Amino acid sequence: MDLHLKNKKVLVTGSSSGIGKAIAKILADEGAQVIVHGRNEQRAKNIMDEIIDNGGSAFMALGDLSTDEGAQKVYDTAIREFGQLDILVNNAGEFHARNWMETTPDDWNKMYNTNVVSMIRLIRMVIPSMKEQGWGRIIQMSSITAHQPFPLWPDYGASKAAISNLTVSLAKELAETGITINSVSPGTTASDGATPFFHDALKMFDADTDNREQLEKNVVKHLLYNPTGRVGKEEDIADLVAFLSSPRTDFINGTNFRIDGGASVAVS
Repeated sequence: MDLHLKNKKVLVTGSSSGIGKAIAKILADEGAQVIVHGRNEQRAKNIMDEIIDNGGSAFMALGDLSTDEGAQKVYDTAIREFGQLDILVNNAGEFHARNWMETTPDDWNKMYNTNVVSMIRLIRMVIPSMKEQGWGRIIQMSSITAHQPFPLWPDYGASKAAISNLTVSLAKELAETGITINSVSPGTTASDGATPFFHDALKMFDADTDNREQLEKNVVKHLLYNPTGRVGKEEDIADLVAFLSSPRTDFINGTNFRIDGGASVAVS
């Protein structure tokens, strides 16, 4: 299927590693021109170079999206390179493994700013030009924890729930503009940043191992079971985001997509 993404201008935040990296690479493979974003110049450059070496088109934008100044810097870089943005993938965020009593009010504020307000900053910047051109895609990375909260990571889960909620609100705000907004909620995924967490969590079950294949099997067995019997791959998430970025998805709007192997106990 041709997703009709050739020469679409895309900013993928937090794309110097993990799921964001996989999203940037698959969009470039589909012919989109991609802004790789991160805070570490060398890591962002490595992904940019990898895309270019593979025949794709990529540029780099550096900035801390948790500040107004950092977000403006990233947006200005994207506009300088492209002149416009057709697609915004709000992927950047943070995660901390901590329980309720370890999570201070300041931690809650920081998590909300980093995971939610950082998205809002860029959304407010891209909407005017998307409205003017009559087309756009905004895709928000949420999480299984948004709709299936755990006792751990309370601030993280709540921030992701906010993302799913604002997605629906914004879809209604942007009615009949040609802009769609959807959220994607991955389950347990073997991303770059997840491996240390896997090791730490499995120690509680005496199931930690250095064997990668067995490690992932133990994650499904002990931490979060799903009917597929495996953890997600970064590419699983990236493929869904690429589809939602496509002009073929004009009638998909204001929706949260669970991609968790069936782990969520819900009918949707």
